[in-house]
Amino acid sequence: MPRAIVFGEIPGIEEGHWFEGRKEMMPTSFHRSWGAGIDGNGNEGTSAIVLSGGYEDDKDLGDEIIYTGAGGNDPKTGKQVADQSWSNRGNAGLLKCMNEGLPVRVIRGHKHNSDFSPKSGYTYAGLYSVVDAWQEKGKSGHKICRFRLVYSGANDTRKSAEETELDHGVRDKKRIAGTVLRIVRDTKIALDVKNLYKYKCQVCGTAIKTPSGFYSEGAHIRPLGKPHNGDDSLANLLCMCPNHHVMFDKGSFAITDDYKLMGEVTGDLLVDKKHQIDTNNLSYHRKSHGFD
Repeated sequence: MPRAIVFGEIPGIEEGHWFEGRKEMMPTSFHRSWGAGIDGNGNEGTSAIVLSGGYEDDKDLGDEIIYTGAGGNDPKTGKQVADQSWSNRGNAGLLKCMNEGLPVRVIRGHKHNSDFSPKSGYTYAGLYSVVDAWQEKGKSGHKICRFRLVYSGANDTRKSAEETELDHGVRDKKRIAGTVLRIVRDTKIALDVKNLYKYKCQVCGTAIKTPSGFYSEGAHIRPLGKPHNGDDSLANLLCMCPNHHVMFDKGSFAITDDYKLMGEVTGDLLVDKKHQIDTNNLSYHRKSHGFD
């Protein structure tokens, strides 16, 4: 009978713990698979991943990791030879972690090409949160599933990004120094798009009335921050209700260049003539979530 999946910290295994080999991780359910890099599935989630140099598109920035999902690579060369899919059990598990806030244990192996990797064996890097997921073409030309993981363990001393108001133009994103580069959000642009639509969602037309006034959210089409690097402008922003904002960010639906809704939501996007949306951002969103 397989060992039960366990999320979070494992008693007796602290951050920085060194393992000589993968089999040492298995008895405690720290990482239950000797061969696979992802320990998890779409029903329960993914509890742990091993960074072992198996994928050419991985990026390790320390407290932030751009991780390539499972499937389609040649284990001998690390090159992609086929497309990856969200239906892969490991990829589906990481999506569940993102949607439900489940922590992921990250282990770095000696074959992982990173300044943070050990010279031999494997080290426990701590707990990380999956904060973003998308699809793109990898270095070998095949579609890959990408995940952004951010350190969330006990040694996290980073502070939240500062909120500030800036002008309306497309601009270089201001950055706050820290372990991870952070984006300074522009609240005035979000307020402008809400006022333009009188707080009505551009997808469903709903304006949520609260005791303090109407409520809606500014939704970036192409996300800010690495690795998407979307600009902070009205051309990259939509006015949405919370439900459709989450659905859009998670890829439940997308928008065509002529503003048709596709996926789990159908119909037409409400677009004011004063709102000049950059269709390149719509195309990026569709490709990121597998619609193109």
